[in-house]
Amino acid sequence: MSAKLKRRKFITLLGGAAAAWPIAARAQQPERMRRIGVLMNLAANDPQGHARVAAFLQGLQQLGWVDGRNLRIDTRWGAGDADSFRRYAAELVALAPEVILASGFPSAAALQQVTSSVPVVFVLVIDPVGAGFIESLARPGGNFTGFTLYEFSTSGKWLELLKEIAPQVTRAAVLRDAALTLGTAQFSAIQAMAPLLGVEVSPIGVRDTPEIERAVTAFARSANGGLIVTASALAAVHRKLIIALAARHKLPAVYYSRYLVTDGGLISYAPHFLDQYRSAAGYIDRILKGEKPADLPVQAATKYELVINLKTAKALGLEVPPALLARADEVIE
Repeated sequence: MSAKLKRRKFITLLGGAAAAWPIAARAQQPERMRRIGVLMNLAANDPQGHARVAAFLQGLQQLGWVDGRNLRIDTRWGAGDADSFRRYAAELVALAPEVILASGFPSAAALQQVTSSVPVVFVLVIDPVGAGFIESLARPGGNFTGFTLYEFSTSGKWLELLKEIAPQVTRAAVLRDAALTLGTAQFSAIQAMAPLLGVEVSPIGVRDTPEIERAVTAFARSANGGLIVTASALAAVHRKLIIALAARHKLPAVYYSRYLVTDGGLISYAPHFLDQYRSAAGYIDRILKGEKPADLPVQAATKYELVINLKTAKALGLEVPPALLARADEVIE
């Protein structure tokens, strides 16, 4: 090959490589990193809390969002402590995220105190209209939207289930967080149902371990008692103690979620909590793509699961009615 031809070939190759450089450079540019916050209501070492975060991350990944690649996620764990919720809410807002996931009522309430502009998607919240988080389910109107759990009337259903699985029960202690309006409202719904079922109900606070242990032990001194554990972050934090006390004192108990029954509780009737975290990922995806919380209607849970732990029933000396077993979505043996 002549020197002239060699030079022409070299120039052609050089020109082609130069033209390819911008394409290669564009391909190597990292994706834009988006930032979101997560305020959990459980403790950092709680397996249930990590299962919820995993469900949320799975939902995000299915929509193309991967932590560390195109998404930075800052997570804080409130562990049922009011001061921690307030402190972590302020911390997360100070990090300037584009949207925050609020797990449970205390997380949402703490965030409402520190921001009216950062979009917030809540899960596991009861009565968000009454709490003042949104204007209406169809048109939230502000910076909050998300997914609700029960109607308060569901609490009355828990008393019906207690009476069905343990007909001898004439007294029911209702464990609830008295510091929260929703705790009082859940108790009121149970109280309204009690005369129809011939059951006397009394409240028990869940503020701390001594309060729970003292009150449940005192309640168990009289016969024909049962428990209803209503939804709250504190009940979740203290669930192992509550389940252990129910077993120790032979008290049949109805719980607000499936995961307490898999932990050894007797029976629950509730939506599947992890589904709400997967659904929240969808709303966060839409907000990251430009939609406003005010335009995203709050969605209520539509599917409820009845879960029964037969091993626990046997330990309590209970024969689960066949009709109740037939209605169960899941039976743990």
